[in-house]
Amino acid sequence: MTEKNEKNEICETCPLKGSCPDQGSEEAVTCMADGIDGIKHKIIVASGKGGVGKSTVSVNLARALQLEGYKVGILDADITGPNIPKLLGIEDQGLVQGADGIKPADAGGIKVASMALVLSRQDSPVVWRGPMKMAAIKQFIQDVTWGGLDYLIIDLPPGTSDEPLSVAQLIPDLSGAIIVTTPQEVALLDTRKAVNMVRAMKLPVIGIIENMAGLACPHCHQRIDIFQSGGGERMAEEMNVRFLGSIPIDPRICSLGDAGQTFVEGEAPAADSFRLIVERLENILR
Repeated sequence: MTEKNEKNEICETCPLKGSCPDQGSEEAVTCMADGIDGIKHKIIVASGKGGVGKSTVSVNLARALQLEGYKVGILDADITGPNIPKLLGIEDQGLVQGADGIKPADAGGIKVASMALVLSRQDSPVVWRGPMKMAAIKQFIQDVTWGGLDYLIIDLPPGTSDEPLSVAQLIPDLSGAIIVTTPQEVALLDTRKAVNMVRAMKLPVIGIIENMAGLACPHCHQRIDIFQSGGGERMAEEMNVRFLGSIPIDPRICSLGDAGQTFVEGEAPAADSFRLIVERLENILR
């Protein structure tokens, strides 16, 4: 199959078919997006590897900022593994094409755009090559009617591949990147790569968040460092970037996420830690 025929075949099965003006053209991602000019802060949330809780951090960051009175949106840039709607409990919603553009979904006041909201079934795979993923990201950025937001949180897929480069290319005034890690060395190795990727894209590294940083024993209440301790803070110091804070392990984070709820609204230690992280972020971007 030739590359041209392959692109045409992919376009025919694309959930965005009919509203995408470029139908997979690589030229789709070479122009700057103008649909987000009214957004004050655009922040990418990245990680060097999967499984560190990056999407959980993204949705709770959005909710925490909203609770502070800000207007917030989330762009789920993980085209092949979109989890934001599940974590926010809006899987039954969809994106609607309106007269002025694509209307985002609503998660209790947070505007959301995600590939999961245009798939016919929750378990439908998105088997796309890079140019098609980039065209979808461009459309989420440029054609969604985000309106005037204080913060747009952009949840990236793990790693240092196409998506971060495209987002940086399409949004020239990004406020910077938050990097999520866990304390163990195997995660920190890839986190260092993510930090260097952001620097290579000439973007500010807002700071490091260390997730899964210790568990309080429910019986004796002593701390158990399941994934070691303090690795994120040491790495931040070594790489001369800010350390925004740590989030302890709490089984309720998992159960709340599965139920489409954010933990930051509760009174658990993880919620207290996260609110301190948000306070530091506000001070940095003020």
